[in-house]
Amino acid sequence: MTTVYRALDDETRRVLLDELAAKDAQTLFELCGALAVRHGTSMTRQAVSQHLAVLEDAGLVRSERRGRTKVHFFDPSPLAEITRRWPVPREDTP
Repeated sequence: MTTVYRALDDETRRVLLDELAAKDAQTLFELCGALAVRHGTSMTRQAVSQHLAVLEDAGLVRSERRGRTKVHFFDPSPLAEITRRWPVPREDTP
């Protein structure tokens, strides 16, 4: 779970997750374009690729090859682990 928190600690990675949650199966090129156009963030492809690698290591993003292209998908299952752990239901006390 520590890797998930570290991955979510960065604003750029949260924006990448937002973009993938809105539209799955995006290429690195598409994600770089979305960062530049929608969020005013100009980053090299290598920098975005490194952010995606951190998200992939945390299990929040998975990727697959389609021919010569690599596409990325949002995987919310690590977030479900967090919601199962917190918040802890509290009994109302009179």
